[in-house]
Amino acid sequence: MNYPFWVVPIVGSGWIIGMIAIFHIMISHFAVGGGFYLPLAERKALREGRSDWLRTLRGHSKFFLILTGVFGAVSGAGIWFSIGLTHPEATSALIHNFVFGWAIEWVFFMIELSTAAVYYYTWDRIDSDLHVKVGWLYAGSSILTLVIINGILAFMLTPGEPWLAVAGTGQEATRFWQAFFNPTYFPSLFLRIAVCTSLAGIWALVTTSRIDGDAEPALKTQMVRWSVKWLLPSFMLMPLLLGWYLWTVPESQRALLSLGVSTIGSGMFTQVTRAALVIVMASATIVGVAYFFAYRNPREFTLAHALSVLFLALLATGSAEYSRELLRKPYVVGRYMFVNGTRVRSVDTLNQSGYLGHTLWMRTDLPLQTSQGEAMFRGQCMSCHTVDGYRSIKRLLGGRNRAAISNFLKTLHDCKPDSPYKRFMPPLVGTPEEIASLGDYLSATFVPNPSIRTLQ
Repeated sequence: MNYPFWVVPIVGSGWIIGMIAIFHIMISHFAVGGGFYLPLAERKALREGRSDWLRTLRGHSKFFLILTGVFGAVSGAGIWFSIGLTHPEATSALIHNFVFGWAIEWVFFMIELSTAAVYYYTWDRIDSDLHVKVGWLYAGSSILTLVIINGILAFMLTPGEPWLAVAGTGQEATRFWQAFFNPTYFPSLFLRIAVCTSLAGIWALVTTSRIDGDAEPALKTQMVRWSVKWLLPSFMLMPLLLGWYLWTVPESQRALLSLGVSTIGSGMFTQVTRAALVIVMASATIVGVAYFFAYRNPREFTLAHALSVLFLALLATGSAEYSRELLRKPYVVGRYMFVNGTRVRSVDTLNQSGYLGHTLWMRTDLPLQTSQGEAMFRGQCMSCHTVDGYRSIKRLLGGRNRAAISNFLKTLHDCKPDSPYKRFMPPLVGTPEEIASLGDYLSATFVPNPSIRTLQ
């Protein structure tokens, strides 16, 4: 709460993170899976004396280097930039708690970049056995980056009781390993490994689809079919891994998905349920396209087919990440920090001493009550809501009069167990005067009919 909030019209700051993150995950998970695809394929080609495979793999390694080393690295930096603006408090908490983990990850990441470049530029320049070993060195470093990053990402949903017991005491670093190997660590890790394996095959289809099936029918048939096989283990294991993952998710968060599933017959879909359905449908379609268009007819498998599979993978990956983010609601770090940066342990204090006394970001060019209301709105609402775009405040208020807005804010402030908003939204904190200022600001700014605003 010591920072201003990043205002992004229409889409909201959260979706800026989301769009960069989905793009990055499609590449970073390929960087892990593709790191195993290349040396395994090269070893197979060397063992069978297939020089045509080696020629194709050399082109694929160039594609791999550019995509992962350039676009992957740039989008990774973009995530840091966007989360630092959107969730500065949460970013600070992650850095302070996992600074040692980030340092380890950056070491492995530098090894990744170096070995990926060495692998591509040493084709036919060093002994083939040594070249394969360079590929395995890359593969090892890439999987270790996933091992580190997964612990930090899983922590945000399930920090675990040992870490929560000392959170806010200054002793958080003493629970580093308990926080790292949190309840969802292992199911999340194996789920991500499965995704990495699938993306290795899907991205390889982009390369192998460009082989001329008329000029080199045997080469295209073998490489397309071999790439399709990379999808099988993950798609067969995915239901089991997903069940394991959901079993470790706290019941309070899992209820967001259960609610939509149990009421699906009546058409009551939660956002998590919709995202889950997209994952299932996109994944099933990928299997169908990969089998009927790629495996059964590899010579006719075109770049357009491969790009359609890639687009479906983008839908499935994006929906999976969106679901994971929604499962954290109303927290950005489970049971420790709400999505607007307010710490759980600070709620009572802020209700007594006031929210605005802890922020320096109030406008001086507005009347005091208006500036207080705007500061409350920016600090507690705009991390999730936009004015008239994604999660629109105007639509949420729905033309309520001033009295109705007061009742709405009171519901958010009281945050009672039976509140319909408790599962999704953090409690509204502040003194009665601050909350009244927020109500005045919302009424004056977002209720379109002035005659309605005057009703008390």
